[in-house]
Amino acid sequence: MLVDNMEIEIIKDKTLELEMIIHGENHSMCNVLRKYLMEDSDVEYAVYGIDHPLTGEPIMTIKTKRTKRPKNSLLKAANRLKDEVAEFKSLVEETMD
Repeated sequence: MLVDNMEIEIIKDKTLELEMIIHGENHSMCNVLRKYLMEDSDVEYAVYGIDHPLTGEPIMTIKTKRTKRPKNSLLKAANRLKDEVAEFKSLVEETMD
């Protein structure tokens, strides 16, 4: 799956659990995304790991509660991240004028 030039490879897609590789990313994006996921009351846990600091790619696992779908929580967190980045960019542009 290709999302805005980011390639996501789904490893496991179950009713309450999603595991994926986020190609080309590092701790910066994954850590913020994990933080937003953990703030979602539907998420039981969200973790990621990178096997090797230079060549590894992040593998993220999202587990949701009850009957909530992890893809929905991921989409909500990604949209929040996108909105906050746009707001930050706007603030930077205002200070540069």
